[in-house]
Amino acid sequence: MSELSALAERLEALEAHGAIRQVITRYMALCDTLGPDTPMEELGALFARDAVWAGKGARYGAAFGGHKGRAAILAMLDAYRGPPPHFAFNAHYLASEAIAVTGPTAEGSWMMLQCSTYADGRSDLRSARLEVGFVLEDGAWRIARFDTENLFSRAIGPWSDGAPIPVPTPIKGE
Repeated sequence: MSELSALAERLEALEAHGAIRQVITRYMALCDTLGPDTPMEELGALFARDAVWAGKGARYGAAFGGHKGRAAILAMLDAYRGPPPHFAFNAHYLASEAIAVTGPTAEGSWMMLQCSTYADGRSDLRSARLEVGFVLEDGAWRIARFDTENLFSRAIGPWSDGAPIPVPTPIKGE
C-alpha cells in the first residue's frame, strides 16, 4: 500500500468516526425532545432500512423488547411523543466512547446516563451500556443495530429544586 493510499484510508476512517458521532449525538438530542414537534422523518433517517433496536438484559429486554426495520423503530419511538409527551424532561449523556470502523461498517460502544422526569411528575436516573452497529447506506452513516442494556435505575426527587445557585462573594476592598 502506498503512503498516499494509507493516508487516504486513515482520513476516511477519521471522517467516518466524526459522522458516526454526529449520528449518535443527533439521535440522543431527538430522543431528549420527543414530542409533537419532533421531526420523525429526520429521526428515521438515522436508521438503516433494516435496522434493529433492542433492549438487552432482564430489565430492558422486558421493558423495550426488540424492533426490526426503520418503520417499527419509528413506531416505538412515536409512542413517546404522546399526547401528552412521555417525558417532561429528558437528557442523555454519553461517555467512554469506543468506535471501530471497518470499511462500510462500524461498531460503537458508549456508557449512557439518562436523567428523566415523566409526564406524571416522577423522575429517575438511569445508566445503560450501548452497543451500536453502523452501516454506510446510501452515502450516509446510519444506525444498523442499537442495543441498550440497563446498568442501574434509581428513582429520585425533582431535578430542579429552586434552591439558589451558590456563587462566591467578592472580597470587599478589591
